[in-house]
Amino acid sequence: MLTVKDSADLMHYVGKELGTSDWLEIDQKMIDTFAHATGDLNWIHIDVERAAREMPDGKTIAHGYLTLSLIPKLSKTVYQMSQRGKGFNYGANKVRFTAPVPVGSRIRLKQTLKEAEETRAGKRFLFDCVIEIEGGSRPAMVAETIVLMAKD
Repeated sequence: MLTVKDSADLMHYVGKELGTSDWLEIDQKMIDTFAHATGDLNWIHIDVERAAREMPDGKTIAHGYLTLSLIPKLSKTVYQMSQRGKGFNYGANKVRFTAPVPVGSRIRLKQTLKEAEETRAGKRFLFDCVIEIEGGSRPAMVAETIVLMAKD
């Protein structure tokens, strides 16, 4: 895991891969909790019996937006700041869900700092994020995410 002092120190890593997160298993409880929180109750996510009959691998699959929402959790095992101030998710660009994540899969994040800039509000960081599926031939998701580290 990469450890930097603060957001100014992180700016030195533009153009560099920051690292790869620990693996995280996607279980049915996580999928169900997300489904109920968002109201996305599509059977492909929550109906285990129907998925066993009708899905190609016989399993439910995680929501694409669940996968996207796990970036902050996964990034905590990629890098950390010892003197972190206020940070905010500022948005995402070019999000693509490129492969389904079947229940029971393990995923991880590969993260690269693509750009960093000073703004009036603080420092803005653009990250390339790739969510890999253990044993998968394609990533589950690719996206650019933006984080704003506010001035104190």
